[in-house]
Amino acid sequence: MQKKTIFQVKQMSKNQIRLAFLGIVLVTAFAIAVIWPNGFGWFNQFKIHLGLDLQGGTHLVYEADVNAIDSVDKKEAVEGVRDVIERRVNAYGVSEPTVQTNYSGDNYRIIVELAGVKDVSEAIKMIGETPLLEFKTQGAQISVSTEENASSTNSQAKTLAQDLLKKALAGEDFAKLATEYSEDPESAKNGGDLPWVTKGQFVPEFDQAIFVDLKPGEISPNLVESQFGYHIIKKIEERINDKGEVEVHAAHILIQNTNADLSNVTWDTTALGGRNLQKAYLEFDQNTNKPMVGLEFNAEGKDLFAAITENNVGKPVAIFLDGFLISAPTVQEAIKDGNAVISGNFDVKEAKDMVRRLNSGALPVPITLLSQQTIGASLGANSVAKSLTAGIVGLAAAALFMLLLYRLPGLVAVLALGVYSAVTLAIFEMIPITMTLAGVAGFILSIGMAVDANVLIFERTKEELREGRSLISAVENGFSRAWSSIRDSNFSSIITCIILAWFGTSVVKGFAITLAIGIFVSMFSAITVTRTFLRLVISKKFEDKLWLFGLNKKRQE
Repeated sequence: MQKKTIFQVKQMSKNQIRLAFLGIVLVTAFAIAVIWPNGFGWFNQFKIHLGLDLQGGTHLVYEADVNAIDSVDKKEAVEGVRDVIERRVNAYGVSEPTVQTNYSGDNYRIIVELAGVKDVSEAIKMIGETPLLEFKTQGAQISVSTEENASSTNSQAKTLAQDLLKKALAGEDFAKLATEYSEDPESAKNGGDLPWVTKGQFVPEFDQAIFVDLKPGEISPNLVESQFGYHIIKKIEERINDKGEVEVHAAHILIQNTNADLSNVTWDTTALGGRNLQKAYLEFDQNTNKPMVGLEFNAEGKDLFAAITENNVGKPVAIFLDGFLISAPTVQEAIKDGNAVISGNFDVKEAKDMVRRLNSGALPVPITLLSQQTIGASLGANSVAKSLTAGIVGLAAAALFMLLLYRLPGLVAVLALGVYSAVTLAIFEMIPITMTLAGVAGFILSIGMAVDANVLIFERTKEELREGRSLISAVENGFSRAWSSIRDSNFSSIITCIILAWFGTSVVKGFAITLAIGIFVSMFSAITVTRTFLRLVISKKFEDKLWLFGLNKKRQE
């Protein structure tokens, strides 16, 4: 009866072992599908993300102008710039950008590394488009056009617009006229072309011309006047979009009417700026349906803006974006709710872009590009090749060591090491982890730690065998009694990795994260995978062949 019970327990154990083995096979198959080059179906979305030192990219160094900031706040302002740039390049889909600050004396610098971005001008544009928002008040000297001068200026603008209209109607090249004369800089770049639009995206006067008055190919016989100035409009083509709405592709030449000359105004900088911005949003003027950008300030910004508007009632307060005057509305009364509006000459798309850019982060202080460097693909390819060689050599050396010293368990450990490598690389791709040279070093080091766990288990198993225990009992005891040592050593290493990742630089973080992931997987590999494989292969027929388990002599009976 007792033998029957033992037999039933053993059968149950075998079933559990087979189930565990099946689970390991499924996990390994999934991991291989993830890391397989040019994957298929759902798995095609995963890939190794290489860092700047492996795949090349762009290295930029900026210097922050903190002269207007109090000494105690300078570092905080520069850290704010770093955060803004990081958010900005993340929004453009750059994987794991490295943005660091460097302080040396009076130099406050920001170092930006963008892996995979080979076009330096594109990288500079990503960062340069991050807006610098400033609010300035009227200085001591100002030159504003008189009503007579404004009338004269508008008359000249209208005369020029009428002359251009005659030329366009006479058959002169519309695109050439727009490029040369139009004061709408964005459309002028494209020969006056505007994007496809549906009704309601432009001011009513413009909508009336392109949706009602004109047919495709026609030029408006009269000037179209709006708050922006005088438009010469050409309707190019019309279509029905997927929603059943009418869309129009048009072009225009804009000659602005100017009521005030603000070019000679001197402006005084205030403490209110982008660092005080809580959020930006799109809104429309209720009277003109003109798109505007609404601004909401934080608590400090609310108080600053209230003080600025209270002290400048009846005077203009200028809003500058990236150093350019966007608008200079005259303050009618103190604004104490912490809200402002930018009402520049832009369309809906431009207003939306500005909202997105402002919400990505307005730079707290101006920055200047000091140096730029493109790291070529040849350096990256060389680094990848060396890293791959190091990984293969490391795996081969570990495998050879285990085979020579532990024989059959060593072979099992090598198979488990293959599972470990596949699962770890799959995790790197799925998170994803950006692999740098330091990260590769962390992965290779974790391979050594995976081998170390097997060494502890197999040495403990050999001790159990020397003490006369059966092979199956020795293997089970080897795993259970080595576990405490493996657990303590690995968790102490993980704690070190957490400290390095928390306080270290980006390079150190990459090393710490890959090492920590490798350690977690190595514990799974040693305790679960290796044990399951050994349980499958060992049996009583190996009792007289203990040399396969690293014992040089037959055990004494």
